Amino acid sequence: MTRRAAEIRLDALLRTACEVIAERGLANTRTADVAEAAGVSQALVFYHFATKDRLLAQAFAYAVEQDLARLDAVLRSSAPPLAKLRRMLRLYAPTGRSTSWSMWIDGWSESLRTPELEKLSRRLDLRWRQDLASVIADGVADGTFDCPDPAGAAWRISAVMDGLAVQLAVHERVITRRQIAEWVRLVAARELGLEPSQLD
Repeated sequence: MTRRAAEIRLDALLRTACEVIAERGLANTRTADVAEAAGVSQALVFYHFATKDRLLAQAFAYAVEQDLARLDAVLRSSAPPLAKLRRMLRLYAPTGRSTSWSMWIDGWSESLRTPELEKLSRRLDLRWRQDLASVIADGVADGTFDCPDPAGAAWRISAVMDGLAVQLAVHERVITRRQIAEWVRLVAARELGLEPSQLD
């Protein structure tokens, strides 16, 4: 197999693994399930990943990296901090039957038992919070935000978003996306010395 063919095959396997995991959950996904869904041998799956835990961790990372790529685009933009914050809050909010959110929730749960997944989820989770804190700090520096603790504010805003997103993903129809958006704007506005309408 050429290096290019191997890279293409790996990407296809990771996409398929994400689909299988979204349907079956991390705990119930077997390498045989991924191989069957991808139309390849189980030996090829082990060739790329060596262990089931590595397959699950890399599939989780692959799904989350798609979100982080969108986050990078926001951070690299020349938009002012308030516009970046609005985009980040929209980006983080769950929409539809979000595969990304179901992967995050499942990943957090499995991280209690799988050290490789815990290490990865912690790194990716901290990355989001650090980027949010950076945007908040930029807004404080230019006078847009009034916040004495950008890192703490990032954690508190993220914690509210995480909790509400889990409720929406796990308990359909208990709260609406509109309510989530309103509550997140309210919390972020309080943290940053803004009016909630500025985050619409």
